[in-house]
Amino acid sequence: MDRREAMLRELNLYPVWVRRVVASETKVVEPVASVELVAPIEETAQVEESAPVEQAAPVEEAAPVEEAAPVEEAAPVEGVAPVESVPAIEQDAEQNREQLMDQAACVIDLFAADFPSAGSGDASGDSLREFQLKNAGGLLGGTDWPELEQKVHDCTECKLRQNCTQTVFGTGDIHARWLFVGEAPGAEEDERGEPFVGASGRLLDNMLMAIGLKRSEVYIANVIKCRPVDDRHPHVGEIAACLPYLKRQIGLLQPAVIVALGKTAASALLETDATIASMRGSVHDYKGIPLVVTYHPAYLLRSPLEKARAWQDLSLALKIMTPV
Repeated sequence: MDRREAMLRELNLYPVWVRRVVASETKVVEPVASVELVAPIEETAQVEESAPVEQAAPVEEAAPVEEAAPVEEAAPVEGVAPVESVPAIEQDAEQNREQLMDQAACVIDLFAADFPSAGSGDASGDSLREFQLKNAGGLLGGTDWPELEQKVHDCTECKLRQNCTQTVFGTGDIHARWLFVGEAPGAEEDERGEPFVGASGRLLDNMLMAIGLKRSEVYIANVIKCRPVDDRHPHVGEIAACLPYLKRQIGLLQPAVIVALGKTAASALLETDATIASMRGSVHDYKGIPLVVTYHPAYLLRSPLEKARAWQDLSLALKIMTPV
């Protein structure tokens, strides 16, 4: 069985009926090798002539369709509000869009604000704008360290205060030239009221020691002053409500350099959503103060191979403080 025959069998097209060679044809067909002889085709019986088809009867002309009567307007159903027209729906959609834009503008404005809004504890866009305008005269601008710490303690701008043990204001020398900023307190920080304790705190102490500093010689703070539930990353609204306190701390401290520990701190201070890999390795500017971005100590505990890059970032900050 040759390849062609096998293929035809596979396709259920076998046996093949081969046309017999007619003597009158001039071209001689070469016999196909290894092809079995096929039985001759029997002569087809003559088909009887079909009887003539009777002519179809003509189709009667269809009666004209009467014009439909106009549909009466349905009576309103009691308890069901009528469907609004398209212009009314579009108007409501436009109003909702404007409200969303206003709420988004409130959050964006607070990221650039130097003074926080104090008051109701509702973190919605309207209340944040109201608090910001209320305090635009500089209520935080005139606060000193004790008063600012008390305001943080009494703050109800977001719901984090309801679930934390205490606020974590900051620690260190209020006249320090170095400021280290982290993300938010964890469980141990919430219990002790001090930022960067536990394993991440011990690693930060070692990082400071590597550049010849002690914890008592620097100031350490977080963007968020209250511990988020389950140590999750803070939401945008929570950062917007708490960031003005950090900005006032920077205003009182006036450090010579800021080291942002992690993406949350870097993004909040630099107002960007860039990756930490793209932000580290260069000197940024925060209102005239040099700012260096590096990894958070908690991340370095999970990724110890990144400690070499963190050392490069600290060396960059040290070079700013000790220019040649």
